[in-house]
Amino acid sequence: MPKSASAPKSFEAAVSELETIVQQMESGTLTLEDALDRYQRGASLLKYCQETLSNAEQRIRVLEGDSLVDFNPDPTRSDT
Repeated sequence: MPKSASAPKSFEAAVSELETIVQQMESGTLTLEDALDRYQRGASLLKYCQETLSNAEQRIRVLEGDSLVDFNPDPTRSDT
C-alpha cells in the first residue's frame, strides 16, 4: 500500500497533509494523473476530518449532558 493511501496519524496530520495537497494543486505543476491522485487523497482526508469532527462533537454533547450545571457568574448570589 503506498504511503499516500495510509490513514492519517491524527486530525492535525490530516489537516496538514490537506494543506500540502492544496498548495501542490494550486502550483499548477502537477501532471493530470498526479493531480487526480492528490484530489482523491484530499477527498479521503476531508472525509476523515469530517468524521473526526463529528465524533468529537458527539463526545462533547455526551459529556455536557452528563455534567450540565447552571452557570452562576455571581458567586454571592444563590438561586437555590
